[in-house]
Amino acid sequence: MKEAFSVDVTPDWEGLLRCIKREGMPKRVHHIEVLIDPEIYDAICERYGVAAGLDESDPFFGERRYVALQSFLGYDYVHCSLQDFEMPISAHTTEDTATLEHETGRSFVDSHQGPVTTWEEFETFPWPDPVAGLTRSLEWYEQHLPENMCVIGLGGFGHCAEHLTWLMGYETLCVALYEQRDLVAAISERLIEIYVAALERILQFERVKIIWTADDMGFRTGTLISPEHLREFVLPGHKRLADVAHAAGRPYMLHSCGNIGGIMDDLIDDVKIDALHSFEDNIENVVEAKKKYGHRIAVLGGIDMDFLCRSSEAGVRVRVRETLEQCMPEGGYVLGTGNSVANYVPIENYLAMLDEGRRFAA
Repeated sequence: MKEAFSVDVTPDWEGLLRCIKREGMPKRVHHIEVLIDPEIYDAICERYGVAAGLDESDPFFGERRYVALQSFLGYDYVHCSLQDFEMPISAHTTEDTATLEHETGRSFVDSHQGPVTTWEEFETFPWPDPVAGLTRSLEWYEQHLPENMCVIGLGGFGHCAEHLTWLMGYETLCVALYEQRDLVAAISERLIEIYVAALERILQFERVKIIWTADDMGFRTGTLISPEHLREFVLPGHKRLADVAHAAGRPYMLHSCGNIGGIMDDLIDDVKIDALHSFEDNIENVVEAKKKYGHRIAVLGGIDMDFLCRSSEAGVRVRVRETLEQCMPEGGYVLGTGNSVANYVPIENYLAMLDEGRRFAA
């Protein structure tokens, strides 16, 4: 296998967990991402021969390859959730212009009207059954995941704001918040019921050590719907999920894009999130966020996406070092992008971010 990094690291999920729980200065930098596009994985796998020796006819080849890639890149975990557990939404597809393009194009959710805008559509919508969701991969990881790695429960549940928006359509939701509040409430309650049942199934697996929900609630200058509406229809869902996770002894982390400053105290004091992910320089730099919130929650990621795409490799290394110097003291910081490793992120810059994290000596 070709060398990609100047320093070797060994997965250490217990060290990652201590860092997220803010239990002192970690022994090394830990890395985390809410999403890495499959095209990035494929390119790295091909470039460095990560899957060499794996049997592609193995029914669990995908899981074995994922473990190999995560370990190679220096992550302490794999993501996993229930399978065959999706909700149909209205979307449009256009050409993907990224160098590592999605073969099926780039999809956008219809912001005008979704599949659930009336009571009749609510009653006939094919709501997913969490009891029927498959646990095939969770079962495999439970038995075969290396002891120094864990599962982060992520995917399909906890989209309390997103699914509400996607099912109604953003424009329809904005009107319905004033004209169909009973329908908005019914959708919210159904989503929470489904999510809690899904999470309870996921938590049956001992290798799941962390729960992470992704739920974009903001844009550049504020929340997508008012903080008052979020408190009524969205945050109760996250509180329920956080309570379930905490009762099982797992931390509850949140990814949310946008400016959510108007509900940060709610998220920390009422929902009781343990960590927040996704920071954008034009909204709030991760260093400033660590100063503001680091004594209350862990802070994840924050290497700005626009910077990561436009910078030189040398510039990435300088930015990562400066971020670590300011965020690592006292723990509670995990290195990663400000959003995700999308297929348009230059691989060299992504790998430079990882390598500089490996090289950092606190």
